[in-house]
This record gives sequence, structure tokens and C-alpha cells, in this order.
Amino acid sequence: MMASITVLDQRLYHYIVQTGQQHGLKPLAFTLSASGNGPAYLYLAVACVLVDRQVDSLFNVMLAAYLVELPLYFILKNLIRRPRPCHALVGGSASLEPADKFSLPSGHTAAAFVMATSIYFIYPEFIYFAALWAISVGCSRVILGVHYPLDILAGALLGIVSVILSQPFL
Repeated sequence: MMASITVLDQRLYHYIVQTGQQHGLKPLAFTLSASGNGPAYLYLAVACVLVDRQVDSLFNVMLAAYLVELPLYFILKNLIRRPRPCHALVGGSASLEPADKFSLPSGHTAAAFVMATSIYFIYPEFIYFAALWAISVGCSRVILGVHYPLDILAGALLGIVSVILSQPFL
């Protein structure tokens, strides 16, 4: 069963990377991936401070969730130690140099889903925009060749669960 899931994951990876290349999606993927980098969250927090008083609530939810997510991310990444597709697969190539050599879970996706889920708790009217952005960040990581689709799913679950687990601390 696990072998067939791995094969499916690898095939889906190749399909998404090839489709991204055929349709010229790499520039968009670079932009979306970069929007999920750490500094982007700081800029968003500053922008929220300037616009809305509820930012304290959003900041608190995000901070508590990231304090749960980051240790779990590092533990999972180093326990599972799944090689990135760009290093493990024949024909696998990355459009950027990943920060580390392991792929599961996707840290960019986990962080994006922490953000999207936090937004849902404070500004539920923005969930569709936030969820679309978070999903796009995850997909961009596959298009760029640095993650398998299951890495993205694991990152999304990690981000969502981290926000839910952090709620009792608020």
C-alpha cells in the first residue's frame, strides 16, 4: 500500500512539474513561493497594525500557532528525513536551491496554512482568499520541484492543526 502511494506521489509530482513548465507557470510559482517566505508574514503583520485594531488578536493567534508549528515541523522533518524530489528522482530538478535536504512536511505550506487558518479565526470573511493563497503557495513548491504533493498535504495539515492546538493557550 505504501509503495503504491509513493509511486502515485512521484507520478503526480512529475505531472505537476511538467504541466508547470508547459504552461510557463514558473515565474508565477516563484512569486507565490516567495510570498510564503518568513519576512512576508512580518510585512503583513505591520500592514495589519496600520489598518485594523483586531491585529492584536491575529498576531496572538499566529504567534501561538507558530510556537506550536515550528518545533513540530523540525521534529517531523528530521524524523522522517524524506529526500527532496529534486535530489531523489531521476528527472527531478529544482528551480531553486532548497534550504535543506528533506521535503516532508513542506515548511512553506505549513506556514501559509498557519496564516490562512489564523485569518479564518479572526477574519472569517477572508477565508476564501487566504485558503486560495495558502494552496497556491503549496502548489508553487511542487511546480518549482522542491516538494512532492504529499509534502504539501502534510504541511497543510500541520499548519491547520497547529492553529487548533494553540487555541487553549490564548
